[in-house]
Amino acid sequence: MIACRNLSRQFGRLFAVRDLSFELPAGSIGALLGPNGAGKSTTLGLLTGLLKPTAGIAMVGGIDVSTNPIELRQRIGVVPETLGLFDGLTVEEHFLLSGSIYGLSRAETMDRVEDLLSLFDLTERRGSFAGECSHGMRKKTALAMALLHNPAYLFLDEPFEGLDPLASRAFQDLCRTLAARGVTIFLTSHILAIVERLATRVLMLRQGRLAWDSENQARPESLEETYFHLVEQPKPVELPWLG
Repeated sequence: MIACRNLSRQFGRLFAVRDLSFELPAGSIGALLGPNGAGKSTTLGLLTGLLKPTAGIAMVGGIDVSTNPIELRQRIGVVPETLGLFDGLTVEEHFLLSGSIYGLSRAETMDRVEDLLSLFDLTERRGSFAGECSHGMRKKTALAMALLHNPAYLFLDEPFEGLDPLASRAFQDLCRTLAARGVTIFLTSHILAIVERLATRVLMLRQGRLAWDSENQARPESLEETYFHLVEQPKPVELPWLG
């Protein structure tokens, strides 16, 4: 289970996240929605130990994120907003480095690497340096790295952004398979159509506060209309000089 109670993070006088509370059961796919600056990436940072909370508690699999960061990192896979890649390492070298960090033997790492390279269509680019890869290839590499050590919890910041349609569908199918096996997935996304198909639980943030929770509040409209109604409304665009 992923859980937080009255979780807050303050930067100076600004609250990026304020009094956030929810529980996500094991085997769920939770999605966190909101506009840029709403606190989504900050929330993932708090839940994965990358940021310290100003107040409140975050728990992942019964582990207090603030007090047991090393134990936590053995059990989670993370794709941060920055992807966390090294431009001077090849795609394959990223996997070998990750495998050693998580205590996998080289043989076991390579067996898993072959499967992941095939899944994300990276086999022919395994020797490419990350700095030479397209954004989509870098995203695939980061996703594969997050899966390498078989984590019980996945935290993914915009996992589908930059993926081609085939890779996006393959990863959606994999998420469903992993959830059915008990893996808990928590992701952010701006692609509402994918979230509507994939997520079993949807949370919406507005200015760092929880604005809507699909578990407790009915959704008479589509997810997109609910988002526009509760979080932010599209502004009319009038450029009379254009076209």
